[in-house]
Amino acid sequence: MSPASRRALVTGGSAGLGAAIVRWLLAREYAVVLLDRDPPQSVDGQVDFIQCDLTSRDALDLVVPGLVGAGPFDLVVLNSGIDVTGRFEDMDAQAHIDLLRVNAEAPMVIAARLMEANAFTPGAAMVFVSSMSHFTGYPGAASYAASQDALAIYARSMRKVARSKGVTITVAFPGPLRTSHAEIHTPPGADASKRMEPDLAASLIMADALAGRKNSIPGARNRLFAAAGRVFPRLVTALMRQLIYQRLGR
Repeated sequence: MSPASRRALVTGGSAGLGAAIVRWLLAREYAVVLLDRDPPQSVDGQVDFIQCDLTSRDALDLVVPGLVGAGPFDLVVLNSGIDVTGRFEDMDAQAHIDLLRVNAEAPMVIAARLMEANAFTPGAAMVFVSSMSHFTGYPGAASYAASQDALAIYARSMRKVARSKGVTITVAFPGPLRTSHAEIHTPPGADASKRMEPDLAASLIMADALAGRKNSIPGARNRLFAAAGRVFPRLVTALMRQLIYQRLGR
């Protein structure tokens, strides 16, 4: 298959990790369908932008037929995500609902509809972008962690049906990234240099996806942290509380 004939779908592709994934794809001459609430700032390649506010199920249902019709896809990256941090009881209830819709419901619905429609080329890959929070408690971001757990488990449960259609599923667990979104939800004074550049994370995740790996944890430090979360969950959760929750100031 010639590079120009390859098609990819990326949700949340206008900023942060999603934008880095789009850049990675365009550099390899994929035609990209980009779904996001806001249009991309600048792109250098073939991109079809579909606007959708994923906090609205009605809006999602309206655009899904267009997404299916834009296929078949060689690569689908379900990356859209938002965060809410602070004391759970102090947050507006709608904020929790919006987060769960964007982070969990939307990718589940999109994946299911694409599977039902067989909107994939033979040997296609699908990536669900979860979070390192899957491996540990996340004091101060309980709804976010719950949404990422739900997405990871859903993705794993989809592997059998995906395999029957010739599609591989990779679950990505990126750690802290150097993005404007991360800055909003990071405690004051946090060292941004310790966070991974989105373009590096994107290249590592895409390499794992195209290799058919089930999981992708980009970066040795993140893999070490994930292992510690599995072996010492209480200790790592306590560390997260100290590093994040107690420093949020809200």
